[in-house]
Amino acid sequence: MRLLPVALLFLALPALAQVDARVAFLTKQLEKGKDPRARSQAALVLGATEEPEAVKPLCTGLQDTSELVRAAAAKGLATLREASGLDCLKKHKETDAATLVAVREAIKALEEFKARRPRLYVAFEGVKDRTGALPAELVKITEERLKRRLVQTGALLAPAKEQKKAAQGILKKHGISGYRLTAEIQSTDGGGLRIALVCLSYPDLALLGQVDVQAAGAAPADLLKALVPKAIEEVAQTFEWST
Repeated sequence: MRLLPVALLFLALPALAQVDARVAFLTKQLEKGKDPRARSQAALVLGATEEPEAVKPLCTGLQDTSELVRAAAAKGLATLREASGLDCLKKHKETDAATLVAVREAIKALEEFKARRPRLYVAFEGVKDRTGALPAELVKITEERLKRRLVQTGALLAPAKEQKKAAQGILKKHGISGYRLTAEIQSTDGGGLRIALVCLSYPDLALLGQVDVQAAGAAPADLLKALVPKAIEEVAQTFEWST
């Protein structure tokens, strides 16, 4: 393990403002497109966006008049790997045999994802806004996105105020390592934003290091949305979570 690493990532951001617009565009294509092939393609691409907002239009897509689109919506939900997608999949009543197979496969994929063996244990201590200028709702959304990314990475999240003995029991049970992460949103000199993540061992709380990712050139909401996956990717690489 490398001690006290600092990783800086500068992003080129010409398309950041298009993140929400892309989901909105694909949603419109899925709901209003005249060609079933175009609607099914929109469903598949929505599933690859990694945006939680894609769950709702994909669930709506399960009610499409075309079995091709309904099957694509089910596949999109499986690809998206959002647990909330299970509800609409399980409630959906399908009459087409081939589409029913796609729905069942999506349910199976999501259930297996939820039940997969954790790769690491993370006590996430939330996000602090050091800029003093961000809406509380945006900070909360960023915190939830970081948690989602951690889970997608294979992390089991520790409960708040967990006793040390309980944490040690979880680590022993799964044979995994534990980490504590604290996150701050900071302003940069260039008018952008930075997410700083401090990593400690858990539950012993030995300092391991810090990772920073930063960007500029877009609205705060777009910057933070883009920085969240980069922050978790950098943490996973820096602290060798893959091993």
